[in-house]
Amino acid sequence: MKRKEDHPSQEPLESLDMWEEDLLRRYPEKAAKEKEAFRNYEEPARDTVKEFYRINHINQTYDFVLKKESEFLRLDRRSMSLWEAVEFLNTLVDDSDPDIDLDQTQHLLQTSEAIRADGHPDWFVLTGFLHDLGKVLCLFGEPQWAVVGDTFPVGCRFSDRIVYPEFFANNPDNDDERYNTLHGVYEPHCGLRNVHMSWGHDEYLYHVMKDHLPEPALYIIRYHSFYAQHREGAYDHLMDEHDKEMFKWVNAFNPYDLYSKSPVPPDVKELRPYYEDLASQYLPDTIKF
Repeated sequence: MKRKEDHPSQEPLESLDMWEEDLLRRYPEKAAKEKEAFRNYEEPARDTVKEFYRINHINQTYDFVLKKESEFLRLDRRSMSLWEAVEFLNTLVDDSDPDIDLDQTQHLLQTSEAIRADGHPDWFVLTGFLHDLGKVLCLFGEPQWAVVGDTFPVGCRFSDRIVYPEFFANNPDNDDERYNTLHGVYEPHCGLRNVHMSWGHDEYLYHVMKDHLPEPALYIIRYHSFYAQHREGAYDHLMDEHDKEMFKWVNAFNPYDLYSKSPVPPDVKELRPYYEDLASQYLPDTIKF
């Protein structure tokens, strides 16, 4: 996936959607095999996915995350209305998918319309529409491995339940006594609000939206790619009871994120007034990115 007018240097993924397609391979909607079989990466579907995670796991260090938080969380890159942000995201196009030619607006609408059809609260519908907006990081010059991918805590031992855990052997934090113990810099059951997550579109968008949306929506945005926890339970030792309660919403959202894609595009023109009205109930006219 690349910007229409740009020709960036070669990336580990031909398209950001490859990561999402790989999630579908790991977590099929109707599991015909044991769960463990879906985490088998000895024969990955694409070498590019493996290379993506190799780069990601080497570079997502505690210091790197703190640096990116300092760099981006001032939210001084660009101010946009919601629809301007969505249209800005549409300058990312997928040149590699021969079957589904949908822009980012249509993908977001497919997720939110599936949630809406099931009668969920309006904030949940809006969250479905918003959840991938953090991918504008690509348009601010961030590499793919710092935008998408499964997320995980930094500052403590990397779990072997994270995809391709062997690549953490070359992460500097793996040999740092401050960070390579079970709890690292954190206290047991300190709560995820006190934990630094790997840098990407989830964490970034959480900070963009944190003053505007209900708490369950913010948990969905912040942790929807935290598969090591909501699919594997690998970080129970950092979570508190409030996290566990909020993760019920993260788990409820996950199927819509993974399984709502369809080759039939939603009618953006018809749906836009509904989503503009819905957004106006929660979001300011201008959003800082």
